Amino acid sequence: MTKKGYETYIFDLDGTLLDTLGDLTASVNYALRTHGMPQHSVDAVRTMVGNGVRKLMERAVAEGTQHPLFEAVFATFRQHYVEHQLDTTRPYDGIPELLEELKRRGRRTAVVSNKMDVATKSLCSHFFPGLIDVAVGEREAEGIRRKPAPDTVLEALKLLGAGPEGAVYVGDSEVDVATAASSGLPCISVLWGFRSREFLLAHGATTFVSAPAELLTADGLPLLQAKK
Repeated sequence: MTKKGYETYIFDLDGTLLDTLGDLTASVNYALRTHGMPQHSVDAVRTMVGNGVRKLMERAVAEGTQHPLFEAVFATFRQHYVEHQLDTTRPYDGIPELLEELKRRGRRTAVVSNKMDVATKSLCSHFFPGLIDVAVGEREAEGIRRKPAPDTVLEALKLLGAGPEGAVYVGDSEVDVATAASSGLPCISVLWGFRSREFLLAHGATTFVSAPAELLTADGLPLLQAKK
């Protein structure tokens, strides 16, 4: 971090900038219901997200990829989610204002997500037009590994024309803590997302914010430190 604070902010998407849980749950349950499988509660789906939609469906389907209908269920989920990803998804309170202020201060912003690349880009364009400089979703077919590997973060930094110096990673899950570590970046964990403070502490999180505006305090200084 420079004396002026962080120059580059790399954000997770689901559970960090956007509350996507309702639409994800609806698409999971539509796919399961369509293929005659038991459905899940919102709280159950909350524990399944974070490693991309394929892993989400592996966790949602009994027997995972070993189930003979898995690929069909996954295809149904993907189609339904593409059509319904905007039904209830909304930015968390204070997020648009945070991104507007970062833009005003001349900070670089990126989103890296394990969500499908097309969905990542379309959601950022829809909810945050002109406020996210780079959006990188799941692109494993191109050799860019999904989080917690550092690949999407490194790709975002390359597209931004930035290095790791002065960059910070902001996310809501244990996957984000591990992604920041693998990328060599400091990590700020948000407490309004899909994981609890206790869970994050148990998975290595050290720095927390409870509201988006806290990320603006002295351009990232000081931040709330975890007390174990």
